[in-house]
Amino acid sequence: MTSAPHVEPPQRLVRFLGADSPWLARLPGLVRASLERWELTAERVVSPGGRGSLVVLVRRADGSPAALKLRAVGAADEAAALSRWEGHGAVRLLDAAPEDGALLLERLHADVSLRSLPDAKATLEAVSALHRLWVSPSPPGVPDGEHPFTGVEEHTGRAVEGIRAHVPEEARPLADEALALRSELLADAPEDVLLHGDFRQGTVLSGDPGRAHWLVVGPDPLVGERAYDLARLVRDRLHDLAAGSGAPAIARRRVAKLANSLEVDRDRLRGWSLYRAVESGARHIAAGDRADGEALLEFAGWL
Repeated sequence: MTSAPHVEPPQRLVRFLGADSPWLARLPGLVRASLERWELTAERVVSPGGRGSLVVLVRRADGSPAALKLRAVGAADEAAALSRWEGHGAVRLLDAAPEDGALLLERLHADVSLRSLPDAKATLEAVSALHRLWVSPSPPGVPDGEHPFTGVEEHTGRAVEGIRAHVPEEARPLADEALALRSELLADAPEDVLLHGDFRQGTVLSGDPGRAHWLVVGPDPLVGERAYDLARLVRDRLHDLAAGSGAPAIARRRVAKLANSLEVDRDRLRGWSLYRAVESGARHIAAGDRADGEALLEFAGWL
């Protein structure tokens, strides 16, 4: 094992967490501890990487490739979801030290996601990947309801005040509709399955021969209905969509096509797609990213 390299966090991570983040200050030590714990040799940091984690490509003691992921928050939840999936449709978890936010993962092709494909092909592959993840959150032999995951109701409840506080006055009717839809959808939720929580084309990476061609990474797992998980995919490549003609009609067709492809209720998918766009829009505006926030609110209005 070589000594830990100088860790230069990607700018995307620094912008999201803030340059004065205490976690970023601890990051070199966390990397060093993980390399020592699992007898790893570091190769390079993946860039641009994610907004809440650092990924380092590494070699194990036997020379086999792996990926070391350090999460600012949520490592225990991600480890639990990956353990539940056991590599079926998702990256394999090799080991974990959630107390340090550290996950040792099967190495995939970090530079090749579904976003490298034309949109129609990428959407088809994304649907195929996503449906494999929708399993009972409780492992076989464990009573239903016994699992460590947060439910969609609790998770979305944390965003309600943010929506009320940060959606601009001119979009207030849209915010009210989103919150009303949330209440209606939660009142008669049809199922509780394990969800990815943040599924989009960029979270599906190419695997090695002998594995599924496309494998899912980066869950923020929740328990709830499939329509909630699928809703994030509806707005994928939003900037490309907005730049073209007929965007509202295309967005509505996406809802219908995705709902039909996975036998999800169209109205429920439309409702969660609108809610999640408004919630994300409010969060972007609160963070000072008004342009993207307003684009998300505009998308919600198309639905």
